[in-house]
Amino acid sequence: MTCDKFRLTAICLLLGSSLALGHRSLAAEAYDPVINPEEFTTNLDNPYFSMPVGKKMIYEARTEDGLERIEIAITGETRRIMGVKTLVYLDREFVDGELVEETKDFIAQDGEGNVWYFGEEVDNYENGKLKDHAGAWLAGVAGAKPGIWIKASHIVGDSYRQEYWRGKAEDMAKIVATGETVATSVGTYQNCTKTYDWTPLEPDAKEYKYYCPKVGGVVLIEDLTSGERVELIKVEIGY
Repeated sequence: MTCDKFRLTAICLLLGSSLALGHRSLAAEAYDPVINPEEFTTNLDNPYFSMPVGKKMIYEARTEDGLERIEIAITGETRRIMGVKTLVYLDREFVDGELVEETKDFIAQDGEGNVWYFGEEVDNYENGKLKDHAGAWLAGVAGAKPGIWIKASHIVGDSYRQEYWRGKAEDMAKIVATGETVATSVGTYQNCTKTYDWTPLEPDAKEYKYYCPKVGGVVLIEDLTSGERVELIKVEIGY
């Protein structure tokens, strides 16, 4: 098992289907990443998660609620969190053409190429009107801590926290395969990394994600509970 190289004081955990709720509090107490703002950049050039300003990615999925469309845009907006200058990853979700959620995720890359996640602002909509901000969290506020969105080095079996706010935001990821070939309705992608994403807070929230260097991002998400597939259908640079 390989621990984070970016000066984490956390105890590395090998997590998977054997993750037990009885161990969750112990793991939470041990997690304490050391953040040095000078070691971060908003120039995200991780081959599996490359986010230059002006990049836009569009995803679609057929769901029980209708046609879901997700638009990701890197506008160049930044936000300083825990002293770190982060890049805004704008995520807008539509169902049958109606906006249901708009999220600003705050991300930055460390000196080794790991992409860190520092929180999110969330606007949830219902019938065209703002409903609430459920799901929002911010590193450094109320005990919330940043996590790693995706690592620079992909080693099968490696697990890591993507976010941490005890009892409210505890997403986890595990590298389950590398060198994968992934076929979607619009193309075939090679040398992809497959992750298993889950949270102990929601037992049914579990999925596979495929990160591919050809597009510098996720090309496919498979929901392991519903069987739904969210596929990348278009990438624009300099939109």
